[in-house]
Amino acid sequence: MAAPVDDMFSFCVDPGKVSSCVEVRFIDNVKGKGLFAKRSIKKGETIFIERPLVSAQFLWNTLYKYKACEYCLRALETAEGNARRLSGIPGLSLPHPELCRVRPEQHQACPQCQAKDKAHLQKLFTHFCSRTANEEEEIAHKLLGEQFRGQLALLHSLFTEALYDDRLGRWFVPEGFRSLFALVGTNGQGIGTSSLSQWVHACDALELPAQQREHLDSFIDQLYKDIEKETGDFLNCEGSGLFLLQSSCNHSCIPNAEVSFPDNNFLLHLSALCDINQGEEICISYLDCCQRDRSRHSRHKILRENYLFVCSCPKCVSQMEELDVTSEEEEEEEGVAEGETEGDEMEDEMTDV
Repeated sequence: MAAPVDDMFSFCVDPGKVSSCVEVRFIDNVKGKGLFAKRSIKKGETIFIERPLVSAQFLWNTLYKYKACEYCLRALETAEGNARRLSGIPGLSLPHPELCRVRPEQHQACPQCQAKDKAHLQKLFTHFCSRTANEEEEIAHKLLGEQFRGQLALLHSLFTEALYDDRLGRWFVPEGFRSLFALVGTNGQGIGTSSLSQWVHACDALELPAQQREHLDSFIDQLYKDIEKETGDFLNCEGSGLFLLQSSCNHSCIPNAEVSFPDNNFLLHLSALCDINQGEEICISYLDCCQRDRSRHSRHKILRENYLFVCSCPKCVSQMEELDVTSEEEEEEEGVAEGETEGDEMEDEMTDV
């Protein structure tokens, strides 16, 4: 039971090629739909590239003075400008500035930021994962947090006042707004863009003599330390988007695919982490690397609280007989370990875009 090709692949780059590579199938009433390989896919292969149905930056980007396109989230400052702001060193000069792809002199108003067919967009929203009323209420409360549990009605009122449109009336009644809120909460994919991160990746790819490589690596290491001291962990322009085809990817604690944003904009790349056989389900992980290394009990707790399902991936099935370990105990242990390895992991955090 596959979803309509015209809809599910309509936001992909080269939809015809993608539809010959993967398909969306209905699995069962618990998991819903999933993404499956129609042919063998090699490790490292880009399975598809997709633009979001809708996306937006997070408000805190303004607080950190990030310059990014309101439409595609592309970073608008150079890698050097990005590094100067994050490190607090106004006179900082980056080696190999030619590796930065941002060209401020070529910037122009984004032609894509315009009204679209709202009726068609409303239809596309029906392809995303839906929830029961009780689940939607639980997700809404989880997203708002304990401090703002009673603010959903106020948020609905502000949303209606700012954006009401007769053609989209179903989303503006209280039940529809709650559904929309839950839909974004469970299907939203984080987006991170950074001109500095792109520059770092480009530096890593340079073929240099040993002494020059050591000098460049030392410079980047010190830059990380300066940024950590000045800014902390908030290194990328961040936002969230709804991606139609990617939303059909189910979770696994041992994923065979991963999402990235290597183009420094909102274009999502789904790439194979290993060889994927024809007919095999393509799964990503809703957990980060550290969370995936936790016990089965801890992983299940995170997934139940944030996505309202119990994982039955091969890793979880193989660990069914293990003793339950509470998240609190693991977090205490990890807190000690993270303190010891914080410096080693700084570079990974910086370039993980």
